[in-house]
Amino acid sequence: MTDEQIVDLYWDRDERAVSETADKYGGIFRAVAQNILRNDHDAEECVNDTYLKAWGSMPDARPTRLCPYLSRITRNLALNRLREQTAEKRGGGQAPASLDELAECVSGEAEPGEFTDRVAFREIMNGFLAGLAPETRGVFVARYWYSYSIAEIARMYEMSESKTAVTLFRTREKLKKLLETEGLF
Repeated sequence: MTDEQIVDLYWDRDERAVSETADKYGGIFRAVAQNILRNDHDAEECVNDTYLKAWGSMPDARPTRLCPYLSRITRNLALNRLREQTAEKRGGGQAPASLDELAECVSGEAEPGEFTDRVAFREIMNGFLAGLAPETRGVFVARYWYSYSIAEIARMYEMSESKTAVTLFRTREKLKKLLETEGLF
């Protein structure tokens, strides 16, 4: 079933929308939540909450790209759950580690979500990612969007962990320079 057909099911309030979404993208959503939370039960709850949020948001939103739209919901739910779980102390999972790494580039007086012009920030990030070599872009997205560990990324891209870490460091430095140039750092 195409994304458009699935979105139509949501708009028609047809319960098959959830099962079609789960069949097509459930594995991706589980991977996103699992990489952040490192707990099967919590990850499954986030995936189920994603379907609930999708059901509630579709009459107002009509996403043209369903997987990124719902992956973002899953990621945000998982990050919120992680914040709740680690409110008193930072955990040892990959999400806090990867967010701490990325904070070197995007933190300052404002957090990335606090920029007054989010559209400009999104365009800068999209341009930055589009300008990266495919492998570098994949490594960067795997770490900072999907929260894979450096070891997992190294295995996925068949490179050493040190090369993976260096690639991430250099890419963060490029991003930092770009954000400084654009006045966002």
